[in-house]
Amino acid sequence: MTDARHISQEDLALHAMQALSPEESAAVRSHLAQCAQCRDDLASLTGDLALVALSADQQPLPIGARDRFMAKISPAASPALAAQTPKSQAPQVISIVAKRPSPAALWIPWLAAAALLVLSVSLGLEIHELKAALQAQTEASARQAAASARAQQVLDVLSAPAAQHVLLTAAKTPPQPTGRAIYLASRGSLIFQGNNLAQLSQDKIYELWVIPADGTAPIPAGLFRPDTTGNASVLLPPLPTGVPAKAFGVTIEKAGGSTTPTAPILLAGAAPTSGE
Repeated sequence: MTDARHISQEDLALHAMQALSPEESAAVRSHLAQCAQCRDDLASLTGDLALVALSADQQPLPIGARDRFMAKISPAASPALAAQTPKSQAPQVISIVAKRPSPAALWIPWLAAAALLVLSVSLGLEIHELKAALQAQTEASARQAAASARAQQVLDVLSAPAAQHVLLTAAKTPPQPTGRAIYLASRGSLIFQGNNLAQLSQDKIYELWVIPADGTAPIPAGLFRPDTTGNASVLLPPLPTGVPAKAFGVTIEKAGGSTTPTAPILLAGAAPTSGE
């Protein structure tokens, strides 16, 4: 059963399956109590047998199966069979326990499982990196699409025929007064519109003048005061007909007006050559 140092793998397998005689089992247990290597081998065999048992359907042993098994491995284990069998025809004992693979061979499945685990982790990391790269590419494409859509909107506004183009300039403080005159000399008709005019005291008033093109004296064209917003107008004042205008001007006069302009001229504008 044992050599000088250890129990054979076959006997350890039989011991694990409780197939040894009581005397043999006692000898094995006595040796196991002193030999750590044999205990490790027995634990490994027990684990392998447990895996085999879990993978097979559990069935109860037939009656007398153990006696027949013992008879197969040792005629001496069955006295009745030993008495009936001549010594010259003693059956050959064949071990039904497969030779236990070497410890190195037992590591092969574990190494394969470890390799599969490493491969799975590597594939998982690669998939994660690919997903992250795809997500980044998707976000970049979305940003590019949004930028393209915004650029198209800007182009649509710039090229739309109905778009209003407005020039903005720096605001002046206070706003400068302006005036626009429309004059028809042949009829003696004049329309004037003033804007951003300052308010005057009650003893002062604005007066509009027509400067004739022939060099004669300026002609008074009407008195006016601006409203609260600085706007004022003169509509069709009584003027002589057929007097071409060289220019127009606005002065500040006394409340009753004047027959000649008082310097300085607040607003002035030259008339175009046409306007008869």
